[in-house]
Amino acid sequence: MAATDPFHAALDALDGLYEEVDRDATALAKRHAERLQCRRGCSGCCVDDISVSAAEAERIRRGAPPVLTEVPHPAGACAFLDADGACRVYAHRPYVCRTQGLPLRWFERRAGGDVELRDICELNVAGPPLEALPDDDCWLLGPAEARLREISELLPGGAAGRIRLRSLFRRPETG
Repeated sequence: MAATDPFHAALDALDGLYEEVDRDATALAKRHAERLQCRRGCSGCCVDDISVSAAEAERIRRGAPPVLTEVPHPAGACAFLDADGACRVYAHRPYVCRTQGLPLRWFERRAGGDVELRDICELNVAGPPLEALPDDDCWLLGPAEARLREISELLPGGAAGRIRLRSLFRRPETG
């Protein structure tokens, strides 16, 4: 009767994905060290209304329960920022936060076919134009997001859509 707990299976898979993302994002950040301005307390990309997969929400619930009883950061920025702009759940931060600031590339379907798009945090624009970067010097959006969906489908009820980070707090917002 050794059925695997779906929560543990999903969170183990998520931890494996996070290890890969962290390894690859760190290597990419080293290649772009001259241009990246991202540092502790830099929270320009930490916007409000960030949503995460069900598995990521569960990882934060299980990994940072004391933070969830605190008052969230005021609306307008990520609910998990502290007064100094640092992340209160950094060790358990979601995928989107693990790749923030890096040059990104993705494909969108448009009339006439797929189009490659690229973007980077406005603080990290200085440097070679994004269009001139080799493909491997950009974080490709799509593969990790697909794995996140698969991981969330391991949870009871399947991938129940996205969950707003602010909604994870157990204490009502004040002020």
